[in-house]
Amino acid sequence: MNWLELSESLNTQLAKQDLPPIHILSTHAISGGDSHTAYQLHTTAQNYFLKLAPLHQLPILEAEQHNLNALLQSNTLSCPTPYATGTYQDHAWLLMEFILLTPSGNETQRGKDLALMHHQINRKPQPFGWFEDNFIGLTAQQNTWSSDWVHFYGQHRLLPQLELSQLKGAPSTLYQSGRKLINALPFWFQDYQPEASLLHGDLWAGNSAFNSEGEPIFFDPACYYGDRETDLAMTELFHGFSPDFYQGYHEIFPIDSGYQQRKPLYQLYHQLNHFNLFGGTYLQQAEQSIQQLLQQTKHSFF
Repeated sequence: MNWLELSESLNTQLAKQDLPPIHILSTHAISGGDSHTAYQLHTTAQNYFLKLAPLHQLPILEAEQHNLNALLQSNTLSCPTPYATGTYQDHAWLLMEFILLTPSGNETQRGKDLALMHHQINRKPQPFGWFEDNFIGLTAQQNTWSSDWVHFYGQHRLLPQLELSQLKGAPSTLYQSGRKLINALPFWFQDYQPEASLLHGDLWAGNSAFNSEGEPIFFDPACYYGDRETDLAMTELFHGFSPDFYQGYHEIFPIDSGYQQRKPLYQLYHQLNHFNLFGGTYLQQAEQSIQQLLQQTKHSFF
């Protein structure tokens, strides 16, 4: 990596936003994600976090910048400030604030911060969705505005994942049972009409941590406006959040009594996405979830 040339690319984009240029003193690689590499940049002014990805993933990094800005503008929780995106040779990059992260901190406050963000409600006539499509991991995520949450979740969350699963080698029975589940979605919303909360969108434990003072930090969002229970369901899918987290959340925004029935419905989206990204046992998990959900509805719909 030619850091001098890369810094020129960084500074060109920073100048477009009236941000000062950076002068790199040293760099070192830090643990990144499945599809990118990451570096801490030591500069004369401050430390930065630089995410590098293949060139074709520039839209993913641009969407991440937009999502982080949306979380910051909500004034409800803390996340790294994104400064700029751009390209260098065969790489796309995202330059962000560097925050030294630790795995433990104030769990109660982390739950409260998420609840405060969920209190940011979109009350427009078509409240569910987002101003642009974005990504859940590497998978495109449709965010077409909708006035109906059940329609949005069925057509813009479950259906695209089911269609993609067929290209990834899943049996046709998964698609068929999944379509049956989409038709049955009203079953879980007979007495529950969710508001359109601002969502993190991909809130597993790997996308939240704490700074050196123990304050909660959130990152790698896949934002949209939707049912807040989708974020909560994701936190439980792969675990990693303590009881204090949920207690803190409940103090600010009490959890609806029907959440436990809807939780597997919302976790299914991520099970399907993980199959489409990684394969493996996620297929069996998704198949089992669909069958268990359909079993709940058989007396009402079938």
